[in-house]
Amino acid sequence: MHVHILGICGTFMGGLALLSRAMGYKVTGSDANVYPPMSTQLEQQGIELIQGFDPEQLGKEGENQPDLVVIGNAMSRGNPCVEAVLNRGMKYTSGPQFLSEHILPNRWVLAVAGTHGKTSTSSMLAWVLEYCGYEPGFLIGGVPQNFGVSARLGHSPFFVVEADEYDSAFFDKRSKFVHYHPRTLVINNLEFDHADIFADLAAIQRQFNHVIRTVPGEGKVIWPAQVEAVQQVIDMGCWSEQEVYSTQTNVLPNEGEPSVWQSRTIADDGHEFEVLFNGKSQGIVSWALIGQHNIENAIMAIAAARHVGVTPNHAIEALAKFSPPKRRLELLDTVNDVAVYDDFAHHPTAIATTLQGLRAKVGVDANATGKIIVVLEPRSNTMKSGVHKDTLANSMALADVAYLYQADNIGWDIAASMANAPIPATVYHNIDDIVNAVANTATQGDTVVIMSNGGFNGIHQKIIKALA
Repeated sequence: MHVHILGICGTFMGGLALLSRAMGYKVTGSDANVYPPMSTQLEQQGIELIQGFDPEQLGKEGENQPDLVVIGNAMSRGNPCVEAVLNRGMKYTSGPQFLSEHILPNRWVLAVAGTHGKTSTSSMLAWVLEYCGYEPGFLIGGVPQNFGVSARLGHSPFFVVEADEYDSAFFDKRSKFVHYHPRTLVINNLEFDHADIFADLAAIQRQFNHVIRTVPGEGKVIWPAQVEAVQQVIDMGCWSEQEVYSTQTNVLPNEGEPSVWQSRTIADDGHEFEVLFNGKSQGIVSWALIGQHNIENAIMAIAAARHVGVTPNHAIEALAKFSPPKRRLELLDTVNDVAVYDDFAHHPTAIATTLQGLRAKVGVDANATGKIIVVLEPRSNTMKSGVHKDTLANSMALADVAYLYQADNIGWDIAASMANAPIPATVYHNIDDIVNAVANTATQGDTVVIMSNGGFNGIHQKIIKALA
C-alpha cells in the first residue's frame, strides 16, 4: 500500500511515517518546510520528501495515486493538496485514525496525556519497558535519546503513545487521544491550553473524559490527586481501576480507594528522590534530570510500567540510565563557561517548573553561581492569542534576566505585559538584537536557557557562536 502524508515533518506525522514504513508500506510525504531533525530521520528510512503542496505530488488523476492520504492537523481547507484529494474523491484519513486502524489493533496501549510532561513521561515509560526486556513500540512527540528515533513498531504487544489533546484533523475535531483506546492511561496534569481550538478548560476536560470512557474496566487510569481539574474529569465518570500520585505526606488509602504513589525529594534539584507506594519505600532514583516536574513524570512512568508487570525497583534501576528527550532542558554546549540549554517550554507553568529545577541546580546566589538568562519566544497558538499575557512575567521569576521575542504575528504587546515583571525583561523585534544582548550580558558561570516550541530562527547556534 502507498501512503502519502501531508504535513510529514511534524513530530507526530513524522513518527507515523516511520511506523508505516516499518509496516512495509510505501511512504511518501510533503510539508511546507522540510527540515531536520525529522527530515533526516525520514530520509534515512528511504522516505521520499516533497517540499510544498503542489497537487502533482498526488500523481495523475486515476493513475499513480497513493492508496491513502493521511492528512495532518496543520492542513486546512484551501491547501492545494487537500482540495485535490477532495475533488478527486481520494481515500483519506487523519493521523490518529490511521494509527488506530493500522498500528494499534491487538496492542496493549499505554497512553500518556496531560498539558505538560507528555513527551518526557512517555519517553521514560518506553525506556523503562525497553530496559526491562519488553521491547515496546512507541510514538512520541520528540526524540528520546535512549532510542534516537521518535517512533518504532517494537516486538511485543506493548505500545507507548504520547496522547495529545489537540484536534485530529480539519474534518475531525475530536482530540487525537480519543482514537487510541488505551489500556493504561496516564494523566499528568491539566490546564487551559490550545486556545485556538478550545473555548475554555471545560471543553478540554470533556475530551479527557471521552478518552477515560474508552479505557476498559480492567484497565488503569493513573492521575495526580491534588489537581482539581483532573479530579473534576474523574468525577465525570471513570469505570476503570485507578492509582493516584499524591503530593501530601503520609497518605495511605482506605479500603476501596485507589493506591497511592508518593515521592520524597532527597536532593533539592530533584536529581535524587525516594519512591513510595502505599506508604512503603520502593527505592531511590538517582538520575541526570532535575526539577519537581520530572520527579512527578517519573512516578507516573513507574506506576504505568507496574501495570504491565515491571516491579518498581526495576523501573528505578532503568531511570538511572535514562537520557531526557531532545529539547527538554537539553544542554547544547558550554562556551567560555556559559552553559546554553534548549527547552521546549511554551506555557507559563512549564516555564516556571523548568526554571525551578534549574535554579535548584545552579544555586540561589547569582553572584556566587552565575545568572540564569532566559531567552523566550512566545510561539504557541495559545501564547500568540494572549491568553497567558498576565501570567507570563511571573513564570520567569526564578531567572535573573529575560529577553523576549515579539514576532510580527503576535497580536498583543509583550513589553506592556513585562512592565511589572519581577526580573529585568526586555522585548526585541529582531533575533540578532537578542543574540547581541545575551553575548553582552553573559559572563563566566552563567546559564542561558532558550525556550520555544519551534526553531526560533536558528537563535540557538547564533548565541553559541556569539558567546564563542
